Amino acid sequence: MTTVCSGPYYADRIACIDTILESITPMARETFRIRMEAPEIAAQVVPGQFVMIRLTGCDAPLIGRALAIWDVIDDASGTPRAIDLVFVRKGAMTKPLADAPVGTRVSLWGPLGNGFSTSPCDVLIMAAGGVGQTPMLMVAKDALGQSGWAKDVKLVYGARSVDLLAGLDEFREAKIDVHLCTDDGSIGTKQRVPDRLFDLIDSISGDQVTADQRVPLDRIRVVTCGPEIMMQKVAEGCLQRGIACQVSMETPMACGIGICFSCVAMVRQNEGEPWDYKRTCVEGPIFDAQQIVW
Repeated sequence: MTTVCSGPYYADRIACIDTILESITPMARETFRIRMEAPEIAAQVVPGQFVMIRLTGCDAPLIGRALAIWDVIDDASGTPRAIDLVFVRKGAMTKPLADAPVGTRVSLWGPLGNGFSTSPCDVLIMAAGGVGQTPMLMVAKDALGQSGWAKDVKLVYGARSVDLLAGLDEFREAKIDVHLCTDDGSIGTKQRVPDRLFDLIDSISGDQVTADQRVPLDRIRVVTCGPEIMMQKVAEGCLQRGIACQVSMETPMACGIGICFSCVAMVRQNEGEPWDYKRTCVEGPIFDAQQIVW
């Protein structure tokens, strides 16, 4: 019998390991990618999941930090052996992590949370703001990979300025159509992510597109991650257009395994029923955008 402690993404299925920082690579201003040998985690990951990380043996900070899994690295035989995480250096956990030398020991537990839907669509559009691009590379690779559940994948990615955009080469190498916007106009269009997103959607589905090239709105799916107000605007615009949308929530977490209830989000139940608090770490972080009470 299924119990509250045995859901498909709950803590009884995770791996807890100590490993070392294999590499630390700057990607943008104050943004870093780290790689760690973690075959037990890498073998289980689905796009959208995350891990908790902390510096082994350190008690400041005592709790770990939740970081989305950027990519899984295979060995020469094609077996998953390592994971990459991307983060911004700004807090009590990420500052010492960014400054740590290669070989530093870290503790990981995961993979945690659920993943993005893989039901087929014609066009998958990923809308990312700030550091919200971190869960997107894996879902794009999955959509365009062997499973091939999307015919085309596009990324709308925005930040305050060009020097804050991280991972552009990796997205382009994965054959993703990249559309950029910045608050200051230093690259791409001078727009916010929701405006750039819906301009793009209009350009592939609007009346100005010939019938043989037009993508029906019900064959487009949007996934989004970034500042909450950005995700809200994306969710509202998708609802107005009848476009399926999933959000990756970034509520602060302490345990990552559903015990502390510090990461709850207000989520609507079935149609006509009231909302309830759901733990982002186990019932999320991926939610149907229309279920979130913004």
